[in-house]
Amino acid sequence: MTTYYGLYGQKVQYLASDPTDVQIGQVWYNSTSATLKVRAVTTSSAWAAGGNLNTARTEIAGAGDGTQTASLAFGGRVSTTPQSATEEYDGSAWSNQSPLATARRFISGAGTQTAGLGFGGGFVPLTFSNTEEYNGTSWTAGGAMGTGRFGAGGAGIQTAALAAGGDPGPSAITATEEYDGTSWAAGGNLANARYSMGTCGSQTAALAAGGTAPTTGSEEYNGTSWSAGGTMNTGREGPGAAGIQTAALIFGGGPITAATETYNGTSWTADTSMNTARSGLGGAGTQPSALAYGGGTPAVSAATEEYNGAGTATTKTVTVT
Repeated sequence: MTTYYGLYGQKVQYLASDPTDVQIGQVWYNSTSATLKVRAVTTSSAWAAGGNLNTARTEIAGAGDGTQTASLAFGGRVSTTPQSATEEYDGSAWSNQSPLATARRFISGAGTQTAGLGFGGGFVPLTFSNTEEYNGTSWTAGGAMGTGRFGAGGAGIQTAALAAGGDPGPSAITATEEYDGTSWAAGGNLANARYSMGTCGSQTAALAAGGTAPTTGSEEYNGTSWSAGGTMNTGREGPGAAGIQTAALIFGGGPITAATETYNGTSWTADTSMNTARSGLGGAGTQPSALAYGGGTPAVSAATEEYNGAGTATTKTVTVT
């Protein structure tokens, strides 16, 4: 029988935990999880199941600058009840953390797992302007937005965030605000009023795509003004988003879809669909390594999916019995 040692002249490493500096082609056995693992490069893009949220919910927000292995999810709703639950993802499982001070649906988010930002939210007739900052342990009050709204697009980091569009009731607006870690100030207006869009990037290089009613249009922000971006293949509202302005990923949305598209700064290309179609979901990560969680199918979902683009290095496992 052919053995690994016979083929490669070395034995498979037997380790109690995964190594930290893993190389392409490296093989090891994790004795704690009883799994044989290999670091490989994907030949095509794919979505794979991750660990479920502890609280299934839709209209959820998260820290868009989070990664596939260190993400933050907060707020949302279950049935008609706004949620304050906050959860952190470590690449395999979600853990409950200190809740938001104010439970909110349609809340917007920015930042990272250890420096997150939640702002706005609500629904007609009650909308919020308050901001909360997360330090990896708990939430504290930040500066209030100039215009309270729900469903605004969120991008950037805790000390340099962006809020675009949204709906203060009774309709969507174009207003953009910029946050400096203390207070909000007016930025350049969107060309088209919209809310519940997929947004990613930074305060000075953001991308907003889709949104109510739903639309296929996207816009790019340069820190001063918005300009037209490429047109998506599938119009949608409430999608998840990941990446940066010139390398973005949009997935899911309503009407309920699993469609995924990649953006190169100019045009959109259809990609591998998610396993679970849904809208109102959260997203984080980069274009080649993204995370989707929560949403509505239309029933509230706890499902998490991990996206790996073609050419992405991933760790594959085989359970040993």
